[in-house]
Amino acid sequence: MDVIKQLIERASQDKQRIVLPEGTEERTLKAADKALADGIADLIILGNKEEIQSLAEQFGLKNLDKATIIDPENNPDAEKYATLLFELRKAKGMTMEDAQKLVRNPLYLGCLIIKNGDADGQVAGALNTTGNVLRPALQIIKTTPGITCVSGCMMMITNAKEYGEDGVLFFADVAVTPNPDASQLSQIAVCTAQTAQAIAGLEQPRVAMLSFSTKGSAKHEMVEKVAEATRLAHELNPALDLDGELQADAALVPFVGASKAPGSTVAGKANVLVFPDLGAGNIGYKLVQRLGGAEAIGPILQGIARPVNDLSRGCSIEDVYMMIAITANQAIASKK
Repeated sequence: MDVIKQLIERASQDKQRIVLPEGTEERTLKAADKALADGIADLIILGNKEEIQSLAEQFGLKNLDKATIIDPENNPDAEKYATLLFELRKAKGMTMEDAQKLVRNPLYLGCLIIKNGDADGQVAGALNTTGNVLRPALQIIKTTPGITCVSGCMMMITNAKEYGEDGVLFFADVAVTPNPDASQLSQIAVCTAQTAQAIAGLEQPRVAMLSFSTKGSAKHEMVEKVAEATRLAHELNPALDLDGELQADAALVPFVGASKAPGSTVAGKANVLVFPDLGAGNIGYKLVQRLGGAEAIGPILQGIARPVNDLSRGCSIEDVYMMIAITANQAIASKK
């Protein structure tokens, strides 16, 4: 299962319009050039056109003329987007003057372009903090209907082919919500299953709600939270193949799952692991990555009504390229 090849092929077969607000950042431009060369997305790059052209010459980039370049400081559609922002935020006290200033901020402008239906997703964070990337997304695009919390999942490509889906698993939440309550945890589970379908093409996500207890083997309020989240997740999506609470070995290892959770359709064959809190999820994926030699791709943000993804400020050119492809796949899935 070459999941990377598959997601790039899906993106190239149904090209989405992806905004890159950090349009004069070197890694972003080099990744954009590769993405345009490979035809995985139609890109909208925000920044001064002359500066971007100069940087393209400096870096030897040959494909940026295929992108749409919008200068936030000299944008003929600025008033249209400012009016949209004002209408969205006037109940929160925003004035038209405020909106006219914010529309010059590339992170706000990118989200407004998406909200107006002129783009399908956004990738940023090479220069900006997660807070700066998420704030306009939540104010303008907002969360998916029925979802109140944003979370981040990691696609783990491991060498242990006997686990997950030929070694591919999704871990969440690894990035956003420190201590989700049962309702939030149930939403994270449903969103991560959707992400697994969108990114890896999984026909049947099998979601394990992880704990230090399996089916009541331990009594604690943390266990009760996971059990309640399992119940709520079933209410959110009754068709989802989801079970909990399960210990990690019961979720992954067939003979352990059969012993600890007999009759479960998830135990022993989970491909989506939902951790009880951010600490467990973040630590868990890094241990698998560093000690197990897994490739960790993400975090992939989920729960936003249209895909907006946040890069690490230490990202590589390949990281940006992959996130463009991932965002395109999320956009494709959101339209189905």
